[in-house]
Amino acid sequence: MKLLLVEDNTAMQATLLRTLERRGMQVLACGDGLRALALWQASLPDAVLLDLSLPGRDGLQVLGDARAAGLTTPVIVLTARGTVGDRIIGLNTGADDYLPKPFDLDELEARLRALVRRASSARDALPAHATQTADWCGLRVASDSGAVTYEGAVLDLAPRELSLLRALLARPGQAVAKERLFHLVFAGEPEVQLEAIEVVAYRLRKKVARTGVQLVTLRGLGYLLTAHA
Repeated sequence: MKLLLVEDNTAMQATLLRTLERRGMQVLACGDGLRALALWQASLPDAVLLDLSLPGRDGLQVLGDARAAGLTTPVIVLTARGTVGDRIIGLNTGADDYLPKPFDLDELEARLRALVRRASSARDALPAHATQTADWCGLRVASDSGAVTYEGAVLDLAPRELSLLRALLARPGQAVAKERLFHLVFAGEPEVQLEAIEVVAYRLRKKVARTGVQLVTLRGLGYLLTAHA
């Protein structure tokens, strides 16, 4: 697993770097927000550990810029900002998970591996040719980043919304079972209930309504994408 660690506290950075490398991970470390996005784009890691209180550029700004640029890498926010409001802001900006400091290193590793498994499962949902040719009603899956564009513009989607849309784009116009989509979007998260996929679908439906497709719920069958009449 290749990680990007963005943490300005030198002691914390050194501890995480040493611990994660001992657990078989390849870690690239960065201590400021100004360099973080460039390193992210250049290294294309499997996951990002991102502190929020960074010199140069706030972690939330880095995350927002990365998502706007189409980077879909799973992100765990590591921060001392532990209020519910802070967690909601981070998740809405595009974080996949949120771990307040201080945290247990075993839990961090477990969450990292769960995120990477989920991202891998979402990619595997696409046929082998889909990353090159997926183009339907103006929607296209980018072959390099995995982002979805509409008429050339990157859609502003949270990671789980993106995973759901890519899975549906693999079979446009065909119903995909709710259970299958749940396992793709929430892979490695056994504590999450099946109904959580409905929340992701609700949010995605509103976002794709501005494109040439609509997300349709088929009771008892699942979801599908159809072209606007």
